[in-house]
Amino acid sequence: MRAFCMNCLQWILGIIFLSDCRAQTMYLIKPERVFDGEQMHHGWVVMVRANKIIYAGEKAPDQKDARVIVLSNCTLMPGLIEGHSHLFLHPYNETSWNDQVLTESRAERLARATVHARNTLLAGFTTVRDLGTEGAGYDDVGLKQSIEKGIIPGPRMLVATRAIVATGSYGPKNISRDLDVLKGAAEADGPEGLIREVRTQIGKGADLIKVYADYGWGPQKEAEPTFTLEELTKVVEVASSSGRAVVVHSSTPEGMRRSILSGVSTVEHGDYGTADIFELMKQKGVALCPTISAGEAIESYHGWIKGKGMPNTRIEEKKKSFRAALQAGVTICMGGDVGVYPHGDNAREMEAMVEYGMNALDVLKSATSVNADVFRISGLVGRIKAGLLADLVAVTGNPAEDISCVRLVRLVMKDGIVYTPGSTGQ
Repeated sequence: MRAFCMNCLQWILGIIFLSDCRAQTMYLIKPERVFDGEQMHHGWVVMVRANKIIYAGEKAPDQKDARVIVLSNCTLMPGLIEGHSHLFLHPYNETSWNDQVLTESRAERLARATVHARNTLLAGFTTVRDLGTEGAGYDDVGLKQSIEKGIIPGPRMLVATRAIVATGSYGPKNISRDLDVLKGAAEADGPEGLIREVRTQIGKGADLIKVYADYGWGPQKEAEPTFTLEELTKVVEVASSSGRAVVVHSSTPEGMRRSILSGVSTVEHGDYGTADIFELMKQKGVALCPTISAGEAIESYHGWIKGKGMPNTRIEEKKKSFRAALQAGVTICMGGDVGVYPHGDNAREMEAMVEYGMNALDVLKSATSVNADVFRISGLVGRIKAGLLADLVAVTGNPAEDISCVRLVRLVMKDGIVYTPGSTGQ
């Protein structure tokens, strides 16, 4: 009966798993070129045994039993890493953020997240850093575990669970103030409250801690800092003692300054960062995850049409700050805040990074080796080299010349299992 049920599930999802025979499977992959996470190579081949890369170079050892995969006019790359995702959200022009948090059942949100995970994987993104369930509690931990057990297809997940906000700063706020409603993140204040919340989230399965260092709670709903430097420093101290990084949502110079000085790993968004702030980020080794595409998507939902009409003030400020970060030499992560726009369209952020002034090869690095280094998973993924996990993606064309080629996915391999667009597994 169990086999019948699993077969039914696989048929519904369009998936065939190779987990039973993977231990005996060896692949020899022959693309036109290989981007190893740092450089582009022509004439390379890659060998995979079970779930590990065992060779990458010009001439593979003789392996008569290997299954040969020839990928003409294709670039083989490490599986792409999405740096800022919310698998429990879907585009705000479908359902507003407030209504997703308040009116969608947890069952519906988990069902949607399952589909989002599959779409993300098939787009070539084999790892995601998921930065908050936005009202869905610790369901990201269960989703991650379900993927790891092979129950559903999806990317590797680094999860932040509930995220942390200052009391009174976060939403939903579109209903009577007399009602105490579900919040999109965990409220905590002061060193003692923050210590307790950080430890609670770690105990529930958080791989990292996310904090909202500023938010739109100013007198005119403008973004203003939420936590003091002392509070942020305490969060970093407690998380670091467990080997976990802290990431911050921040767009204001002061929120960013406090976050950088506290020792966080990454700043998410950074919309209004200044040259001085980015110099401080560079000095302290803090990376920026710019989430360009989320800003563009939100503006489009408000009527802005890209490439038409008058320039958009918010978009122009974002271009200015992103270029200032590049000029300062800040480490740039690839992460688009997916969920604000559709999962599976993750490549949109890579295209935007090039449009805003980043070299295409550097964008490929950001989505592979740089993200792996910053997220502390470089011993597992992010490069094509012997000993790392067999997370790979092949695309038609050369994305170092045309970044949009990352959309032309021919093959995805995660943990040594081969997936193809339209149906996972072969």
